[in-house]
Amino acid sequence: MPGLRILAAGVLAACSLAQAAPPSHFGDVLGNGLLCRDQTSNRYYFDYLSQYFGQPYKREGGAYWFRTNDAILWGVPVLEVIVSDESYPYRFVGAVADTTPEQLEQAILRQDGLAYAKIETSRYPVRESKAGSRIVYFNTRAKIYCAKFKRLPPALR
Repeated sequence: MPGLRILAAGVLAACSLAQAAPPSHFGDVLGNGLLCRDQTSNRYYFDYLSQYFGQPYKREGGAYWFRTNDAILWGVPVLEVIVSDESYPYRFVGAVADTTPEQLEQAILRQDGLAYAKIETSRYPVRESKAGSRIVYFNTRAKIYCAKFKRLPPALR
């Protein structure tokens, strides 16, 4: 029975890690990535999110999806973070915030001073910063992301 207890303790430890609160540097690491202030390495963000939030709960639309328990960016709850997989032609990191794009834009402007411009005139306009970060509607919520072109491997150039 000692082996069963050790196995159960290991499972509980893994589950508690996946349900742990976001690390104190979450805002710096993810916030700067989402604002396109850092390199957009999908491997880096995948490893970072896996370490602090466990494995992605789904893989869909060219991305791995992570639930981010109690995460806050710019004073706004962040429900999910997405990271591009190898099938997508861009490297990206994104987040779904529990607010509207208008409110997220204002929160970022207040806290970081980064302004966004509406780049279209539709009912649900895309907002873009000078650095290339975008805020879009995701149903009734806001999705913010930074996407960078993925270069071809050297053998194919």
